[in-house]
Amino acid sequence: MTVAEQKVTWARIAQVQSLSEAHDLLPRMMPRDGAAPADLRRFHEKSAAVYQRVAEIDRGHHHEALYWADREARLARELGEA
Repeated sequence: MTVAEQKVTWARIAQVQSLSEAHDLLPRMMPRDGAAPADLRRFHEKSAAVYQRVAEIDRGHHHEALYWADREARLARELGEA
């Protein structure tokens, strides 16, 4: 079974080992259009945590993963203010 064929869950995403894996899997968990702001905020909070962890594992993409972690955390904060 290829990665594209696997069901994507947060448990699966917690096992990612690279920035490219995170980029591949996280968009599949994005809430649908019209989702509640609280659902979007939780998605961005979880995504930020994934990218933060990836920054420590995928050292070749450390700074880029930190950028994405910061971006996702900022989006979560903005949704918290809405």
